[in-house]
Amino acid sequence: MQDLSPAALPPLRGRVQQEAPLAPLTWFRTGGPAELLVRPADVDDLLLLLRDRPRDLKLTVIGAASNLLVRDGGVRGIVVKLARGFSDILVDGEGMIAGAAALDATVAEHAAAAGLAGLEFLCGIPGAIGGAVAMNAGAYGAEIKDVLDWAEVATPAGLVRLTAQELGFTYRHSALPQDGIVVRARFRAVPGEAAAIARTMNAIRAAREESQPVRARTGGSTFKNPEGHKAWALVDAAGCRGLREGDAQVSEKHCNFLLNLGSATAADLESLGETVRARVAAQSGVTLEWEIKRIGEFPA
Repeated sequence: MQDLSPAALPPLRGRVQQEAPLAPLTWFRTGGPAELLVRPADVDDLLLLLRDRPRDLKLTVIGAASNLLVRDGGVRGIVVKLARGFSDILVDGEGMIAGAAALDATVAEHAAAAGLAGLEFLCGIPGAIGGAVAMNAGAYGAEIKDVLDWAEVATPAGLVRLTAQELGFTYRHSALPQDGIVVRARFRAVPGEAAAIARTMNAIRAAREESQPVRARTGGSTFKNPEGHKAWALVDAAGCRGLREGDAQVSEKHCNFLLNLGSATAADLESLGETVRARVAAQSGVTLEWEIKRIGEFPA
């Protein structure tokens, strides 16, 4: 990568790092560095970056990096990670307002503590609110589009508030503005009985613990569920459960999860995923689409 200096950026109050390791920030614990990693101090800092950054520098946003694979050659340009200044969670009448860096599960817990029901499913989604909105995350019979009132999105032209309808949600997708970054969102809830909310959340946690490799180095659901199919069932039917390439493995517990058993490179994991896609296509005629977001460059 070229020697890109923080001096190329507008004067930010947040932290800027050159050649910053990204592997420790990802759940897979592998991958190359960011040319420049920026952690904006707050919304104003982020807006300044978006407005005044050099337009020839690519902009990439990462959240909790729970559903992310960073390629071994690293990520060119600017990588933005929202952190402390974006993690507030507030009860707002019969709803919750959460910053983009707030963890999905933490929002569910705050809602439960306030006696608000309808957001329990968030406790079963690894990751943070910004990414959940951007990809219309879902689990256990609900998804973000079902409960979102609005999201505030930072853009080069300023801060905009968009409704769920304006965000154009589809399966694991939203129509965010170009270079738009979710900074906070409001979620609808309904008053509920504390014990019932707790039972629902405990059931979701237990189901996840039983069926998913929650303590492993993994990137969450690898492939989207094709129309009329479950991705894991197609992977299993193609004989890929437990398949390995180096230290990359298809989980034996839930075969829509890839695992880093220790020293897998991003290339190992992506290659294994492509092998699985090829075998599924050959066995069932269905082409699996990646759900894990893959960013960055292949090594030179």
